[in-house]
Amino acid sequence: MILRIEDTDQNRYVPGAEEYIVESLAWCGIEFDEGIANGGPFGPYRQSERRANYRQYAEQLVSSGFAYYAFDTENELEQMREQQKHAESHLAQYGPHTRMGMKNALTLPAEEVERKMKAGDPFVIRIKIPENDEIKVQDLIRGEVVVQSANLDDKVLFKSDGWPTYHLANVVDDHLMEISHVIRGEEWLPSAPLHVFLYQCFGWEDTMPQFAHLPLLLKPDGNGKLSKRDGDRLGFPVFPLQWTDPKTNEVSSGYRESGYFPEAFINMLAFLGWNPGTEQELFDLEGLIHEFSLERVGKHGSKFDPEKAKWFNHQYMQGKPEADLLEILNKELEKKSLSFSKTYILRVLSLIKERANLIPDLWNNSWFFFQRPDSYDEEVMQKVWTPVAGIDEIVSSFAGEASVLEVWDHNSIHHLIQDFILRKEIKMGQLMNPLRLLTVGSNQGPGMMDIAEVLGKEEFVKRLYEGVGKLKAE
Repeated sequence: MILRIEDTDQNRYVPGAEEYIVESLAWCGIEFDEGIANGGPFGPYRQSERRANYRQYAEQLVSSGFAYYAFDTENELEQMREQQKHAESHLAQYGPHTRMGMKNALTLPAEEVERKMKAGDPFVIRIKIPENDEIKVQDLIRGEVVVQSANLDDKVLFKSDGWPTYHLANVVDDHLMEISHVIRGEEWLPSAPLHVFLYQCFGWEDTMPQFAHLPLLLKPDGNGKLSKRDGDRLGFPVFPLQWTDPKTNEVSSGYRESGYFPEAFINMLAFLGWNPGTEQELFDLEGLIHEFSLERVGKHGSKFDPEKAKWFNHQYMQGKPEADLLEILNKELEKKSLSFSKTYILRVLSLIKERANLIPDLWNNSWFFFQRPDSYDEEVMQKVWTPVAGIDEIVSSFAGEASVLEVWDHNSIHHLIQDFILRKEIKMGQLMNPLRLLTVGSNQGPGMMDIAEVLGKEEFVKRLYEGVGKLKAE
């Protein structure tokens, strides 16, 4: 597998994009046999560094009659398109139906073409598409695709700025680099006939790579192609890593920063348009390499489901060794200058791990085990504290009995609570909900008795007394 940077379109060059691509692939654990980082026998692997190669191949096509020079200005091109629209032509493009009315080497005298070339007039080199021919594309996913050449246009192969277009550069490089498979999105399917035709023009049919055009990734509702704006709008990442647009400073969220494991991200991506033919959904990278085949890639677009993406990450979260999760949570504690024993952190993880989908959930679901709440959720407080008459006395009384409990474990706490609500003739929620509010600051978290046990008697009781004091003062 080759990492080749296709940067011939200088108008679309984005500073930092190459580094972003390399970092993203490295995060995913995808390794390359050849490429910009590790070289190889067919370098250089940036097309901008291969620029000198392309002109000769474009000129070769001109010499063999498969391409031609075109001198049309932007205004002339726009006039042609407008004329075709007014004529209600379904082919408002530069091609077999229009090229003989344009300013190019097919319509100008040879001396005029030569004069323009010597004078340095701007020109492009266009492919000369056959007028009435069938071009057949063999696609590994879609089978044989037949296109009438009359419906194609004379695409530019070499631009007036001295740079090749994607079409010429990729066909030339795929041939020179001995590429065996070209796998890309289905939006490139309309360009495939041109690429096949170019292989024929060069006489490279025997070494033409196999093509596979993957189905599109669709919006969650299935209506249209997924874009980064859908992610921004609906609150899920589309980019692998966070990306800041260097021109607008617009920030797009990334899977890494959102708390996904790279192996879960890869697993999720593989199932967008492919399935193994079994009920199994969890595969590590080696498993995917072993099971994957293009024959099981579907032809139709695949709806992206953000919740399914979280499900994949949840599965990997549950399968992680305790030591890995301990390290993740401990790093968060270190950032906040908090220090707890490994034994304590592991006890906390055992309570909250099952509830965690993303890496930040480990902290978000457990912070109250490491820090006392400095405020209380107003909405929860209105429901569980304010309406209950004498709730401060009830909680203070319970805190007093808890402080003298000799054995502090789940069973002892459970018995104390059961006995207390019977004696006070109150409902379970009238005690448990206020206890959770004062201990956690809201209504989140695992079972109340588990929280109390892990916090320890001294810390638990202290939070109750402090909470009663704060709420009384308010």
